[in-house]
Amino acid sequence: MGFRSYLLRRLGYAVIVLLVILTLNFILFRVMPGDPEKMIIDPNFKQEAKAALRKQYGLDDPPMVQYKNYMLALLRFDLGLSFNTQRPVWDELKERLPNTITLFLVTFISTAAVGISLGVYSAANRGRFAERFVVGAGLFAHAVPGFFVQLMLLLLFGYYWPILPIHGTMSAPPPDGALAQFLDRAWHIILPAGSNLVMGFGSWALYTRNTMLEALGQDYILTARAKGLPKRDVLYHHALRSVLPPIVTLIFMSLPGAVSGAVITESIFSWFGVGRYLLDATLQMDYPAAQGAFYLIALAVIISNLAADIAYGLVDPRIRVGAGGTK
Repeated sequence: MGFRSYLLRRLGYAVIVLLVILTLNFILFRVMPGDPEKMIIDPNFKQEAKAALRKQYGLDDPPMVQYKNYMLALLRFDLGLSFNTQRPVWDELKERLPNTITLFLVTFISTAAVGISLGVYSAANRGRFAERFVVGAGLFAHAVPGFFVQLMLLLLFGYYWPILPIHGTMSAPPPDGALAQFLDRAWHIILPAGSNLVMGFGSWALYTRNTMLEALGQDYILTARAKGLPKRDVLYHHALRSVLPPIVTLIFMSLPGAVSGAVITESIFSWFGVGRYLLDATLQMDYPAAQGAFYLIALAVIISNLAADIAYGLVDPRIRVGAGGTK
């Protein structure tokens, strides 16, 4: 009963946040400088053609009617037509969404695996060079701006040591055969995913190290060592298992940042994804396309936050009790 109340409360918050974001999304693209009508209506058009285009895009409706139609269309995932390409925005987003999901999964899994592994390793070697190196590298990577790291990697592997592709998701023209295309895509994803790994492993490693050090100082760990258990068993079967709940929570809480970071990464590496699509649409004043991409990213961030809240409530019952649930 307590968890159900907590879940319903979190769902209500998520819906409210989504409505606020969509409302601001509607207002923002109507108060930005520039005239979006110039993207679709040529001054040389006849008045009949201008009226037809304004009616097609709903530009002649009152603001509240536009807002109502906008909200109802989003519920149906009817994101309108792009000013620039005259194609349905949802069709264009569906072409790019697999690339964004692929980059997100490769980045997230590799960063979590490397960061957690280094955190456990540094905690097991406290006071040695390995720990000092991991802590120093993690603090440095966490402090340096992400775009600076990515630009430096582009300079290194695109100019000084050109061994990796620095833009795109696949070679042009693409190679023949499914295996060759898979390997070509994997070759193109190394640099953008690797840059995110360099930027993101530090926070994972430092958090895991700190929680592991706290666990290794507990009485049950000292008891396990006194019993003569192997160091590996004490480290992984006792200490690591006891700190898994907060690490699992960290995994879910990192999802929103990983999703929203797609805009910068895809823009720098010319990745054919939703983030790059959002930036290009905004620069071109293609408001239906920008609104659609922003809606998709906002939806992903809200779902990620909701997943983090649910995971936190599952691993720590005190959270849901404090949120209004019952024991």
